[in-house]
Amino acid sequence: MPLPPANATITPIYAVQGASDSSPVEGQVVTVMGIVSGDFQDDDADTLSNLGGFFIQAERPDNDTQTSDGIFVFDRDVVGVDVRVGDKVSVSGTVEERYGETQLKATRVEITGAGTVAATDLLLPLDDTTINSVGQVIANLERYEGMLVTLPQALTVTGLADLERFGEVSLSLDGRLQQFTNARLPDIAGRSAHLSTNALRRIILDDGASRQNVLPARFLHPDTGNLPEFSIRVGDRISNLRGVIRYSRGSGGSGTEAYRLEPVVEPRFESVNARPVPPVVGGNVRVMSFNALNYFTTIDSGQNTCGPDGKSGCRGADSIVEFERQHAKLINTILMANVHIVGLMEIENNPSASLESIVDGLNAASGTSNWSFVDTGTIGTDAIRVGLVFDTSVVRTVGQFALLDASVDPRFLDAKNRKTLAQTFAATANGGRVTIGVNHLKSKGSDCISLGDPDPGDGQGNCNMTRTNAAAALAQWLASDPTGSGDTDILIIGDMNAYLREDPIRTMVAAGYENILESFVGTDAYSFVFRGESGALDHAFASASLVPQITGVREWHINADEPPLLDYNLDFGRDDTLFDPASPFRASDHDPVMIGLSLSAD
Repeated sequence: MPLPPANATITPIYAVQGASDSSPVEGQVVTVMGIVSGDFQDDDADTLSNLGGFFIQAERPDNDTQTSDGIFVFDRDVVGVDVRVGDKVSVSGTVEERYGETQLKATRVEITGAGTVAATDLLLPLDDTTINSVGQVIANLERYEGMLVTLPQALTVTGLADLERFGEVSLSLDGRLQQFTNARLPDIAGRSAHLSTNALRRIILDDGASRQNVLPARFLHPDTGNLPEFSIRVGDRISNLRGVIRYSRGSGGSGTEAYRLEPVVEPRFESVNARPVPPVVGGNVRVMSFNALNYFTTIDSGQNTCGPDGKSGCRGADSIVEFERQHAKLINTILMANVHIVGLMEIENNPSASLESIVDGLNAASGTSNWSFVDTGTIGTDAIRVGLVFDTSVVRTVGQFALLDASVDPRFLDAKNRKTLAQTFAATANGGRVTIGVNHLKSKGSDCISLGDPDPGDGQGNCNMTRTNAAAALAQWLASDPTGSGDTDILIIGDMNAYLREDPIRTMVAAGYENILESFVGTDAYSFVFRGESGALDHAFASASLVPQITGVREWHINADEPPLLDYNLDFGRDDTLFDPASPFRASDHDPVMIGLSLSAD
């Protein structure tokens, strides 16, 4: 390609970028010159980087901290110019704003020499936030857009939800980010400050590729983890990152708009959050609360064939193969936990098939016939429900189960919350009794505006009043001994869909139940990671008479810290070799809570 005419006007890169979010010369044809700082062309020799272009940076910066000295050049349509880092180039093209990023859509690229540019140290926390197009608070890195930077600090992996689809790892300064109401009381102003503070501590490490739903090979680190090929967990660490800053919606223009680092040096993680062995909680009866991630024996064909009416959407495995994978992981997880009673959430609400499947699997895998389940039949009208399975060699049921719904207490809206199941068990060794209540309260996902229960913006999310009323009803109901046990020892477990400092949890404590998760684990407890913030949604409460008999409470962090690509699903053309049915890791998206009881003889 010819050089631009001798009298062509060279526009400085900083003048193209400008001092605001969009370019002051958007839509104009310009010619710029700079040094290639990041090569992300669609090059068959570089299978990791294919953003369809490259980044250039001015040899001599303008020393204005409000304007960037770098820019992304999109040259996918320009044939025959293969640039490398360190090339000095002249580029002509049209200035565009694509998904909020200033780019130069090249019509001519010419290598004119060679040179170097210095990387700018980027230190967290940052000092400015902005709001993206979907209303999320994000760090504002506009003044670094397109520039080569280094992040010398040690950063922590705080989220992996978009690892599989977009090749993204969410990183944060000073450890993993925590949900606001996990350690602090609900508060509108406090929640707002929390969002800003966390945004300033966070940055996204991207994989430098425009492909979606492809295993991000950049993040395979066999020497730093526990799997033969895949190792990253939330809580792991990385230092001395080097790359270029861009603003986009993720691979292929999808996902969340944010500034992200595209690496020019291969990132290497340090495994500091090793996979845990099953916790030892002691006691003569051990209980586990476990959200089973939509365990459905009815295969999800895409048709509405589930639920008590046979007209609800199925939520679990999309094929027999997926179901077998899910089943194997669930069974192995329960047996590895070495517990005697398991309270389950998110199992298909059918008369008995879901629980029979689990019990049959436990008996087959253990080579016994010890496992059984509380046969409640269909519970309520939701597609999912709670359930109880137990080891008959250690405990037996006493009396009949009981259910809490709106007919028992109108405060408990079972059209929103799943019905609570209560059953009394006795230890076969000494007859010591405990009544266990299994819960799954309304999620934060969908709203309760029709009930006059909106999200107030204080950190508790949608439907807080609905969950709080349910908690009040639950506390009173269990105190009334609904199973007729004649014993005051009560253990309440389940997915409360509320973090440690939220109203439903404080309501249980105010009613006289001890929050034994907080007592034994503390305010750093977490069982779920959402949008890169960790918190405890899965809880355990004990009546005053039961507290002295508790020998231990632990979370088993086998799920929340693991990337979703390791679960039973075969979405996105997953590499099946990464799946290990004998491993408990990513058996669900919630971590189980385990409780040890040394039940006193009755």
